[in-house]
Amino acid sequence: MGVLENKARARTFYKYLSKVYDRINPFIWNAEMRDEAIAMLDIEPGDHVLDVGCGTGFATEALLERTENVHGLDQSAHQLQRAYAKFGKRGPVRFYRGDAERLPFADDAFDVVWSSGSIEYWPNPVDALEEFRRVTRPGGQVLVVGPDYPDNTVFQKVADAIMLFYDEEEADRMFAEAGYPDFEHHIQQARPGSPRAITTVASIPK
Repeated sequence: MGVLENKARARTFYKYLSKVYDRINPFIWNAEMRDEAIAMLDIEPGDHVLDVGCGTGFATEALLERTENVHGLDQSAHQLQRAYAKFGKRGPVRFYRGDAERLPFADDAFDVVWSSGSIEYWPNPVDALEEFRRVTRPGGQVLVVGPDYPDNTVFQKVADAIMLFYDEEEADRMFAEAGYPDFEHHIQQARPGSPRAITTVASIPK
């Protein structure tokens, strides 16, 4: 398990990263990649969408262009403070401080569950994916973006020491173990040579 696959360490990490997050993030996960991922979903006006690990609201603001019913959840109070500065505490998004592995929502509460840049910090990814499936209605969709496992041996050792990086085979295992019968993976990249993202879109059976 990587150093940041620990909730307390991850919260401390984001206490400092939150100050520069919006300036650093586009080098790894930019607006074009975000919009490309959103286009993989069938979000209708009026759909209820949950953004897990919403951070400062980078994905949240784009999801709001598709529907007015967007909810954001993050474990970092510092990241949420940045999100409040953008949207307000009582603005168009309802925010929650919470844990991806124990979502504070009823079964079948959302049409879409989105999570980008969060899975790499979860100690138990399958537990979180099971929670995503639980709170998504039949016929809904789940989208998860995480860091693709690097090809370079040196980078692999660094990746293993820090957080969860995974390839398509490992993504297959996690989503199948979490009970998803239908899913597909897409590799996204900001530019040649930059870190790759693995984006998985799963459908909940009707």
